[in-house]
Amino acid sequence: MRIETCYFCSAPVYPSKGITFVRNDARAFRFCKSKCHKNFKMKRNPRKLAWTKSFRRAHGKELTVDSTLQFAARRNVPTRYNRELIQTTLKAMSRVSEIRARRERAFYRARMRGNKERQRAEDRKLVEENQHLLPPSERSEVQKEEEDMEVDVEKVKEKVARRRKEIEMEEEELDSEVEELPKIKSKRKLKMKVGGGVEEMEVDE
Repeated sequence: MRIETCYFCSAPVYPSKGITFVRNDARAFRFCKSKCHKNFKMKRNPRKLAWTKSFRRAHGKELTVDSTLQFAARRNVPTRYNRELIQTTLKAMSRVSEIRARRERAFYRARMRGNKERQRAEDRKLVEENQHLLPPSERSEVQKEEEDMEVDVEKVKEKVARRRKEIEMEEEELDSEVEELPKIKSKRKLKMKVGGGVEEMEVDE
């Protein structure tokens, strides 16, 4: 039984399943489902779609360089039937699949290492920035200290009103001093303009 691979998403295509598209140049394309077939007809690039195998390999989400991957390569070399060769091949296939699964798990762990610590740090930062949204019993000590240091609003309003009154009194005193100053008499003279005409000009005595 030959298991083909989907041309678009690289998923396995089992016998009597999937879609086969034969182009004018007699090249056959296998697709696992109509979704891949439609995307192929729309001329979409599988490396730009996150659900395809080629995208995951291009972005470092799966193993790309490993000796176990060479066993899955297709070989169009005819070999003479040999019972011992078939038995050793079947044993090797099961063994290789186990090794590949183990290496894929190790690759996944190495790729995901540090994500939990990073996520916890982001969560802590979010909680510290939005302490006012939490119930009082679950707030941190920093937020409680900030609440204790909050200033009374009424006292602030009283201070502001007192300061405004002081500023108004100072302005009234300045106005009274300005009124007491003697007024300076001024004379008006006529000044000739450059372009013609006369302009009035004030001159102090």
